[in-house]
Amino acid sequence: MKDRKFTPRGPRSGAKPFNRPGKSAGRPAWRDRDSASDGPVILYGWHSVTMALQNPARRIRKLTLTENAARRLADENIETRVTPEIVRPQEIDRLLSPDAVHQGLLAEADALPSPDIETLKQEGMVLVLDQITDPHNVGAILRSAAAFAVKAIVTTARHSPEATGVLAKAASGALELVPMVTVQNLARALTALNERGFQTVGLDSEGSEDLSDVALREPLALVLGAEGKGLRQLTRETCSVVARLDMPGEIKSLNVSNAAVLSLYVGASRLGLMKR
Repeated sequence: MKDRKFTPRGPRSGAKPFNRPGKSAGRPAWRDRDSASDGPVILYGWHSVTMALQNPARRIRKLTLTENAARRLADENIETRVTPEIVRPQEIDRLLSPDAVHQGLLAEADALPSPDIETLKQEGMVLVLDQITDPHNVGAILRSAAAFAVKAIVTTARHSPEATGVLAKAASGALELVPMVTVQNLARALTALNERGFQTVGLDSEGSEDLSDVALREPLALVLGAEGKGLRQLTRETCSVVARLDMPGEIKSLNVSNAAVLSLYVGASRLGLMKR
């Protein structure tokens, strides 16, 4: 991953010292929630931290490493960009939850700014997440999105996890590669995508046809709902098509992150993106 080229989204300036991530007032409808906050993004684990270190758009505030991690960074010629604090593994353990696998790396960084809905490239695929709250699922979806060269992920400002911590670890570095757009009103965001020529395809078990039978086209927005609830009614009504994923086995439903992978593969294959 070291040689991966990044498209910088531009670091913020004037960051304040870390106390606790704050909530911003009067957020514009399409802006990323974190881009207006002075609180840091917490990154831990080898892939999350090293991808951030190699992303020129990501401003690193503080870096804490174990001796082994610092040695490995040096061996792989990854610049730390800031002077790291070298500590014992137990000191990082105390700063994170008991089940956090940090691998000797912990960073505090500025959030990456988000593009507007109106500026998303009208090509390829984007993902739209309708109130998916589990950070492990969203992180896994991010990782798959990076693998399929997804242009952006659109999430809701409420009922969605922050782009930090557990989500970043589950994304395994993909947070640096896939822009995240957080919107106040998902139906309005879908309407904006429709108006810009996107085919908005909702995934739902009650969809009228199987996704593989839908005449897919670029730009394509695949819309996924939360497990259990699925897509909200207004979300369904705003999508240009609502499709299902037919499965041959006795269990017909998939974890939302697995459904994302399958739908991305179908979309990429049908659009010819796998050959690009």
